[in-house]
This record gives sequence, structure tokens and C-alpha cells, in this order.
Amino acid sequence: MAEEAEGGVPEEILSLWEREQAQLKARVVDRDTEEWQREPAFSGLRRVGGVDLSFVKGDCARACASLVVLSYPELEVLYEDNQLVSLSTPYVPGFLAFREVPFLRDAMQRLRDTKPSLVPQAGFGVACHLGILTDLPCIGVAKKLLQVDGLENNALHRERMQLLHAGGDSFPLMGESRTVLGMALRSHDRSTNPLYVSVGHKVSLQTAVRLTHSCCRFRIPEPVRQADIRSREHIRRTLGLPAAPEPAPKRSQKVHPKGNLEETLD
Repeated sequence: MAEEAEGGVPEEILSLWEREQAQLKARVVDRDTEEWQREPAFSGLRRVGGVDLSFVKGDCARACASLVVLSYPELEVLYEDNQLVSLSTPYVPGFLAFREVPFLRDAMQRLRDTKPSLVPQAGFGVACHLGILTDLPCIGVAKKLLQVDGLENNALHRERMQLLHAGGDSFPLMGESRTVLGMALRSHDRSTNPLYVSVGHKVSLQTAVRLTHSCCRFRIPEPVRQADIRSREHIRRTLGLPAAPEPAPKRSQKVHPKGNLEETLD
């Protein structure tokens, strides 16, 4: 009987995943490869994509895999693909892509087969893994700091966060290895928490940060935000669930130039 590791995955499968990750890492291109990436306003960029997996509440095996394509710079939805899927691979920290990427890759292939003119020129989502498998420029974005290579959400990190005064402000995330692993970005003027942006594939870190900022109407890049919204709505409609109540907008206070407090939406 095979020895099992974390998440009930056999050791030989984890070893296989580790080897595959190493092979993918060796194929990552961390520089700009497209002409539009070199333009200050990303002239020539017409379509951006986003992916997301939303789980059925109370069921860790059923989810909706969503791919959306938006126009750029308008950020209007041009295409969406939502599929209910069953996940047989358990979640193992550090190997999330092996659980989710196959379904997202299938969605991209359906788009290429049916509407190739709408294939995105850049994508937000499962970054390196999906970017290499689809050969598309991809950007990694996260709401929480991945604490690797000595990175910590400690007092120093929170102090630096206070220096992000306006949308577009950022600072590098440097690990103990002295390697810049990504950037903390204030993605929107009204957002109080940063995003963590990393290179996925076929894009430089500087371009990844600029494009992420330009795709944010709110804190989360619009392609990912729309994929999340539409995947949850697909679950609700397909399973006949009641509509979720509209969440009240988060409000924060800031000092008006005249000295009084005013509320802003986050």
C-alpha cells in the first residue's frame, strides 16, 4: 500500500508534483514578450482574462470553474464560461494548482476551439502554472501575503503598507534570499488593503504591477472579480439556491483636505 502524505496524497504523487513544478519553473519567462507590454498605455492590448473556482457551500468537492474575457481598457465582459466540476484531488498546501488548473485549462481550450478571436492576450489567476500550460502572459494576484522565504506580515510589513497612499503605490517584497518575489500594490485609491502581485509568465514584474492597477475598478482586478461573481451566480442558478443578499458596501473614513472626516467605499 502506498505511503500517504499530507491530504491523503501518496508520497509518489507528491514527488511527481514536485518534479513537475521544477520543470514548469524552469520554463517561466519573467520578462515582457509582447509589443503591447512595452507601450505606456498598453496600446494593442484588447482582451484580458480572469479565472476563478468557487465552491458549493458546504461541499469541498464540487465547484464552479469560471473563465471570463473582458475588453481592455473598457473592462466589459465579452465572454464567460462557467462549468460545475467535481474535484477528486485533495487540497495540499503548495500544490493548489494541481487541484484546480486542469478545469481552468479545459475552459481555455473550449474558448480556443469555439471563439479563438476572444482568447485573452493576458490573464489573471493561477499565474505560472496556467500561463505555461496555455502559453499566455499571466499575472499572479493574491489578497494575502504568501509567507515564504522569510516574508512575514509583521510590524515592519504593516508599517510599509501605511506608505501606500494612493492607487498605484507599491513596494517590493524581498525575501531572505534577497530575491524580489513580488510587489505589494495599493490597487485602488479607495482600497485600504494591498494586493500582492507576482510574475506569472511572459511578463515582467513592473508590467504586471502596471497592468493590475489599470484593471482595478475596486481592490481586485476586474477579470478575477467578474470570474468570482459569475461563478457564484452560476452555482446559485444551477442548484436553484436563493439569491444571496446584497452585501453592504464597506466604508472607511479619511480626512478631507478641509480637516473633516468623510466616508469612502472600499
